[in-house]
Amino acid sequence: MGFFDDNVLLRSETARRLYHASADHPIIDYHCHLDPGAIARDDPITDIGELWLAHDHYKWRAMRLCGVDEYYITGGASYAEKFMKYAEIMPMLAGGPLYYFTHFELKQIFGVTEPLGPENAARLYEECNGKLSGMRVSDLLKKYRVRVVATTDDPADDLRYHGKYGDTAVVPTFRPDKYYCPDDAALERLGKAAGIRIVTLRDLLDALTDRLAYFISKGCFMSDHGFEKFPPTGASYEEAAELFLRRGALSDGEKQTLFGYVLTYLLRQYKKRGITAQLHFSVRRNVNAGMFAVTGADSGFDVIGDPQTPSDVERFLASFADAERPDIVLYTLNDTALRALASISGAFSNVRIGAAWWFNDTKLGIRRMLETASEYAVLGTSLGMLTDSRSFAGYSRFDFFRRILCDYIAELVDGGEYPEDAAAKLIYDINIGNAYKAACGNPYTASLIGGI
Repeated sequence: MGFFDDNVLLRSETARRLYHASADHPIIDYHCHLDPGAIARDDPITDIGELWLAHDHYKWRAMRLCGVDEYYITGGASYAEKFMKYAEIMPMLAGGPLYYFTHFELKQIFGVTEPLGPENAARLYEECNGKLSGMRVSDLLKKYRVRVVATTDDPADDLRYHGKYGDTAVVPTFRPDKYYCPDDAALERLGKAAGIRIVTLRDLLDALTDRLAYFISKGCFMSDHGFEKFPPTGASYEEAAELFLRRGALSDGEKQTLFGYVLTYLLRQYKKRGITAQLHFSVRRNVNAGMFAVTGADSGFDVIGDPQTPSDVERFLASFADAERPDIVLYTLNDTALRALASISGAFSNVRIGAAWWFNDTKLGIRRMLETASEYAVLGTSLGMLTDSRSFAGYSRFDFFRRILCDYIAELVDGGEYPEDAAAKLIYDINIGNAYKAACGNPYTASLIGGI
């Protein structure tokens, strides 16, 4: 097998048949951090260094691990210099997801089939930039057949850039993390967006509900929530309202209680409106205070948190009657509890396990998620892959996932454990069918997407 040839990660003839029969499935990216303004403006893409290294904290973290000076990561070095430093570390990244992502992108976007390293970095930098001449964001979306981009948006965002661009529907995702225990600046911005002066907890809830309705009118079909651990539930409105009034002086436990009230309120609103809730947990943010002060958030200083105690997840899900619980997707950054979470998903209606998230977005991590979903939950209801990316080159991650998926299904087929004639539908549903169904839960979104 040649270096990153068409059959990379496909270890059998069956895997290759399954993959090549499904390789043209379009993409519904139901969770990402792309800039909708760049899509609306159809920004030009002129520099591979900028494309790769302007926003990608995956790459920044790898460069730090290899001892690259911060000047070449988030500092003032040119994108040419940053690209050279990234190329220098590439031979050290064997087996890691960035090695795969980088070489898939080189091949798929630039037609480069040789391994990147320090000896060819300067030549490939010039060669790739030459191929970017005239390329725009829309060209990459078209190349990867992206039908939906669901960005991640603060409830106060105006969503001016969301809509239909070519064959791609750009829709918002409701991300209210700033309002679990909000500061005055966040409340002022939210209140201005909703036309409500926020003084009480009731005002906050009304403003969030108003903005949720606006998001839905712009195509929202998903919400997103990120936290380290599940909060307590069961506080009365009166208790939560009192905590809100003194929100600037709460203990950690009181903050969690207020968070729990706001989160459960929102999940009940999602149920009424057909919104799927994505819950991302077991993550600790900005653990290096010194570097956070220099680079800010989302710069590569978040880490895997403690595994979520299964009893806390059970308690949280059980706080909703089955009739009031929305569709929920569970993502854990610490996948040591993955089997327990998969089993829990079977005890409560409308709950499923999400894609291998972030640090788990690896060859073994994706395989582990597929195996666990198969053995402890249901593989066929999976929403498949997402990019969780800030880079328009990040769509190579779908190909990475789909190859691993086809290789896994092929093992079942070759072992006589699953019929090959059923594999095509299973792969289609995981690749796009289930996500398409979720997106079409919003009739406006369905009208933007059309058929697939």
